[in-house]
Amino acid sequence: MGVFSKKNKIALDLQAISTLISEGSVITGNVKAPAFARIDGQVNGDVYVDEGLILGEKGVVQGTVTTKEMIVYGTLNGNITVQSLEIKGTGKITGDIETGTLLVEAGGVYNGHLAMASAKTKA
Repeated sequence: MGVFSKKNKIALDLQAISTLISEGSVITGNVKAPAFARIDGQVNGDVYVDEGLILGEKGVVQGTVTTKEMIVYGTLNGNITVQSLEIKGTGKITGDIETGTLLVEAGGVYNGHLAMASAKTKA
């Protein structure tokens, strides 16, 4: 990671999405995606995304999520391992979280255990 990488970093909301699971879609089984993904449908299984994941307002995940950064607008029932997590006002998480940074907006719901480590430890 370069010295200036934080200033040049593009927000997850503005990244080009390489994988999209649209509203109305239901996937039963594990999902593995490169780069950045967005889930607006339902996934019943574990989700592995190399760079980042956006869970849309209508999105539901029933399983474990592993990625670098994640924004949650929808519902997740399972454990999360991530470097950076943001729970929006409509987001609901039930499960354990392991993260380096956590931001929860007013209205966001989280029930579970939280383990935080420094960014250097997670890298």
